[in-house]
Amino acid sequence: MEGQTNVKELVRLAKHRDAHAFSLLYEMVYEDLYRMALYTLGNVHDAEDVVSDTVLDAYAGIGSLRDEMAFRRWIFKILSNKCKRKLKEYIGRREHEQQLYDEKDEGISLEERLPNEQDDMKQVLDRDEIGRAFRVLSKEERLIVTMVVYGGYDSREVSKILHKNRNTVRSKYKRALDKLKNQIRDKEVTA
Repeated sequence: MEGQTNVKELVRLAKHRDAHAFSLLYEMVYEDLYRMALYTLGNVHDAEDVVSDTVLDAYAGIGSLRDEMAFRRWIFKILSNKCKRKLKEYIGRREHEQQLYDEKDEGISLEERLPNEQDDMKQVLDRDEIGRAFRVLSKEERLIVTMVVYGGYDSREVSKILHKNRNTVRSKYKRALDKLKNQIRDKEVTA
């Protein structure tokens, strides 16, 4: 109970532009913010940038936070939205690069495009397999699996961050794992 009172008081002070109080709140969540961003985006620099942007937006907007006890959920929601935007950016960039690649290499054979080294080929195939396995999941399922498996959150924490019912989170997580198992099983059967 004392920790909750402390958070409530720090949020109240931060709302009045107390930078030290906000920095103490930030210290409470930084590692979890970074871990979630890193596992969602898979890139250290982008994770750092997204967390920095999240903290700046949170500091600027903390005055609009109505429930002082909801600080953690509120800041994770900001992070989640920023990660989603970054992922959309990745997709747009990948599509653009693929289009440029296709236009540039129209006359080059497939054999000339493939990597020559065995290790390079294995890395390409491994990434492709992981990507294919995760493609069977919806965006929400990917986010839930990432938060649980890589972020170390339990269903209660995920439900608070995503503003979902805990049972809904658990059932979506289980369905997502079942989809991944089926995808891997199907891959092994065809191999």
